[in-house]
Amino acid sequence: MTIHSLRNLTLVTENCPFNWQLLPPSAYMVGGAVRDALLSKTREYLDLDFIIPSQAVLLAHTIARHYHAGFVLLDPERQIARVVFPNATADFAQQEGDSLEADLSRRDFTINAIAYHPHTQTIFDPLHGYDDLQRRILRMVSPANLKDDPLRLMRAYRQAAQLGFTIEPTTQATITTLAPQITQVAPERVRGEIAYLLANPQGTFWLVKAASHHLLAPFFPHATPESWQKLPTIDTVADLIAQHWPQLDVKLQQHIRDTVKTTWLGIAKLACLVHPDPEVAKIQLQALTYSRAEIQAVTTALKLFPLLKSPHMSVREQYFFFQEAGNVFAATIILALINNNLVSATSVHKSLRAYAPLISRYLNPDDLVAHPTKLVSGDELIIALNIPPSPKLGELLTEIAIAQAEGKVSTPEQAIAFGQQLLLNID
Repeated sequence: MTIHSLRNLTLVTENCPFNWQLLPPSAYMVGGAVRDALLSKTREYLDLDFIIPSQAVLLAHTIARHYHAGFVLLDPERQIARVVFPNATADFAQQEGDSLEADLSRRDFTINAIAYHPHTQTIFDPLHGYDDLQRRILRMVSPANLKDDPLRLMRAYRQAAQLGFTIEPTTQATITTLAPQITQVAPERVRGEIAYLLANPQGTFWLVKAASHHLLAPFFPHATPESWQKLPTIDTVADLIAQHWPQLDVKLQQHIRDTVKTTWLGIAKLACLVHPDPEVAKIQLQALTYSRAEIQAVTTALKLFPLLKSPHMSVREQYFFFQEAGNVFAATIILALINNNLVSATSVHKSLRAYAPLISRYLNPDDLVAHPTKLVSGDELIIALNIPPSPKLGELLTEIAIAQAEGKVSTPEQAIAFGQQLLLNID
C-alpha cells in the first residue's frame, strides 16, 4: 500500500459530511469510495458505505437527526439505512457474518472488498483487492457470490467500463456459465446497468461482450449479432458528427428529459436492439420498465428513419418530417446513417455530406422548414376569412406554413390571401 493511496483515503474521511469520530471504533468504510480513493479518482458527490458490527440503523438515525439530514431505511431485515446529505450519501450496513472478513467475503469483486479503518487510517484487505486494483483487473470473490445475486454478472461489465479494467479469465468464464441466471433479476435492475453502458462510449465494447456471452438475449430477443455490432458503428458516426457539427454532438449527449438520464445517443443505440416495428418495440421497452419518454423517443425514431432512405426530400416532405421528429431528429439521423447502408469505411464522409442539408436545417433555429413560425394565428384566420373553427382551419395553417417555408408567402397579409385562395379551390 502506497503512502499516496492512504493519503487519498484520509482526504475522503476529511471530506466526510459528518464527523467520522461519531463512528464506533469497530466501524469500517468499504465499497466504491475506498476503491476510487485507492485509484486516485475523485468525486464531487460522495457515496459512502460503512460496515457497523451492531445497531447500524440506530447509528444512521442518530447521525441523520444530529445533522438534520434525510434518513431512509433501506432494508430493515438486514439492518441497512441511508443518510442523505446535500453533497453525499452515507449507507450504514450491519456486518454480515461473525467477522469483518466474513462480511467482505460475501461481496462481488475483490476490488470492492477492501475495508478502510478511519480511526487508525489502516487498510484491511484479506482478498488482495489492492493487488487487483494495481493490475487493473476485475476478479470475483467466488462463483457462489455471483450466483446469489445474478445482477453482479452484468455489474462486472459496467464496472469494467467504468474503471477501464479487464475481467479476469476465470471470472469471465464463470459469468458465461452463470448467464442463464440473469433471468432471475428484475428487469428494471438490469436496465440500470444497461443504461450506464449505453450512455458511455467506453461502455459499448462491454455491452457487445455481455451480449456475446448471452446475458442480454432475454431482454432483447430480437437483437441479432449484427444489431449489437451497430453500436460501435454509432460511436464512430457520433465522433465524426462531433468533428463536423459540434452543435449536433451536444444534442446527442443531452438527456432526453431533465428527469430521464438517457441521452439521445443512447436512444439511437437502444433503437438498434429492439424489434424494428415500433408497436412491438413499445411492448419490449415497457417490459424493461423504460419511461414513457424513452419509449416515445425510440418508437418515433424507428418510425421516421426509413423516411430518410433518400436524404433528398421535397420541402413539404421535410416540413412534415421535422414536425413529427422534433428533438428525436438527432437519434433519427444516426439510425438513418447506420441502417441504410450508407456508412462504410470508405463512404462515411460522403454519407454525412448527403445529410448535411437536413442537419443544417435542424441546427438553424431560424429555418422555416425545421422550425416554422406562424405568420397568422388560427383566430386571425377565423376573423379574416369569416370561417368557423374546424379541422379545415388546421389544414389551412399547415398549408400556409409550408408555403412560407417554400418562399411563397412572407407576410400576414400574403398568408391570409393564400388561405383565401385555398378556400376557393376547396369550395
